[in-house]
Amino acid sequence: MKATTPPKTYRVKSFGCQMNVYDGERMAELLAERGIAPAPDGEEADLVVLNTCHIREKAAEKVYSDIGRLAKADGTKPMIAVAGCVAQAEGEEIVARAPAVSMVVGPQAYHRLPAMIDRAVMGERATDTDMPPNTKFDVLPRRRKSAPAAFLTIQEGCDKFCTYCVVPYTRGAEISRPFADLAEEARKLVEAGAREITLLGQNVSAWSGEDDKGHAIGLAGLVRHLARIDGLARIRYTTSHPADMDDALIAAHGEIDKLMPYLHLPVQSGSDRVLKAMNRSHTAESYLRLLERFRAARPDLALSGDFIVGFPGETEAEFEETLRIVDAVGYAQAFSFKYSPRPGTPAATMEGQVARDVMDDRLQRLQAALNRDQLAFNERSVGRTCEVLVERKGKHEGQWLGKSPWLQSVWFDGAPGDDTRLGDLVGVELVQAGPNSLRGMVRETVDA
Repeated sequence: MKATTPPKTYRVKSFGCQMNVYDGERMAELLAERGIAPAPDGEEADLVVLNTCHIREKAAEKVYSDIGRLAKADGTKPMIAVAGCVAQAEGEEIVARAPAVSMVVGPQAYHRLPAMIDRAVMGERATDTDMPPNTKFDVLPRRRKSAPAAFLTIQEGCDKFCTYCVVPYTRGAEISRPFADLAEEARKLVEAGAREITLLGQNVSAWSGEDDKGHAIGLAGLVRHLARIDGLARIRYTTSHPADMDDALIAAHGEIDKLMPYLHLPVQSGSDRVLKAMNRSHTAESYLRLLERFRAARPDLALSGDFIVGFPGETEAEFEETLRIVDAVGYAQAFSFKYSPRPGTPAATMEGQVARDVMDDRLQRLQAALNRDQLAFNERSVGRTCEVLVERKGKHEGQWLGKSPWLQSVWFDGAPGDDTRLGDLVGVELVQAGPNSLRGMVRETVDA
């Protein structure tokens, strides 16, 4: 590669999970500290960071397509960095197949991105997929500005080794960030404008540490401490594993007002045989009993989950067991996917790979049931008056968009003489439900 001029503008494109969104935000902050500005809307950037996800099939091929689309009209390309889990899993192949890529950096090494840019300016190609002992969080810059709803990564990696999942290989073993670091970053986020913080982790409920008094605590203890931060109005967390949901966390949902009444807890399948083949440590029955305990602690809890259809060997009868668990729970939201064989995972070489057309049919049937229940949950919300956190302006003059405590998208029109601002918590009556959002009307009081 030839030497080039240092980039003046950047664009970060993040794909996949909320962890990637968080990582993308932190990479943008690193670039800003370096004096590189975000490219204005509609303008090409000098540096493009593709922050990739490796969970779905053909993820790497999509990266190459994105690289190809970055060509400019005159045949040149911006400086390109491939980051994230595809970079971690397939870094050497990316270097070999895509000469236009200047940098390949894994999710545990992106704090070294500025030094990699220096090497790229000199004409060198750089790859860094190490998982260094000195965590990236120790050197990332202070977050000086935050949206009303912010993400905070508290835990990374996973030790569960579900047979379909690449996370243990791309993100590494479970690690918990220190309590003091999280408390400080949460306070800084609130000072920077955050009213709501979502605690993130590949297995967030596995977080553990010692509080400021040296006492061992888990996620519930962390939530209790963060709830004491002045100005922080809401706390959420995702994604959890059923095996790590303890009594203290269940109790926290009933006792901490700032912990929102929303729980995302993946089940993946309603079939015990399939769950065992997935190396999930729960059964359909134990999962349902766990949800009952959460609902007993917080009766208005909205439930969300993840599902995989077409796992190797899944029969029609086993898929129907998944439909039955959907009927039993009544999810407010859920995410569903066709099984996707990931290289290097045990499931990729299992016998009984399900035909694509069968998976397509099952996914359509599952999503129809999930969409039915999401609409039903929204319709049951009509008549409630709740606080909506204002996150952005709507398409029309005087219109605002935000989230209810149950993570529903809500839009409403400001009252006459409206002085609403981003980050406000506004009392809103939910008056009309759709499948993906609700319409609200401003009210002075909210339901107890």
